[in-house]
This record gives sequence, C-alpha cells and structure tokens, in this order.
Amino acid sequence: MTRDLRKYAKQTNVRLGVGAALLLLIVGTGLIYFIYGPAAAVGGLLCLAAALLPIALIILSLAVLDWIQKRADRS
Repeated sequence: MTRDLRKYAKQTNVRLGVGAALLLLIVGTGLIYFIYGPAAAVGGLLCLAAALLPIALIILSLAVLDWIQKRADRS
C-alpha cells in the first residue's frame, strides 16, 4: 500500500486553515457579542470579511495559476 504524503499534507493544511478561520469567526465574534452587543458583533463580522477578502483573492489566483500550469503540462 502506498501513501501519498503530499495529499495528506495538503489535506492537513486545509483542515488547519478552516479550523483556525472558524475558531476566529465563532469565538472572536461571540466574545464581541457578549461583551459589546449585537451591533458590535456585526461590525466585527464586517471587519473579518474585509480582512479575509484579500487572502481569499490571493488563494484563488494561486489556484487558478496552478490549474493553468497543470493543464499546460498535459499538452
């Protein structure tokens, strides 16, 4: 039986990233909500979305470049 360690590492990194984002979103916004109220929690969500937008765009552009590179190698 062979093991694809690159696939395992990629899967682990994705899971860590999603877990960190969810932890930040749930715990961070929850603390803002309990300390400052619902209006501040909405503001916190907007700030998180604004901060994550450039990161998501970078990840998307790298995924597109990877797809183009893999497609070019097949030809």
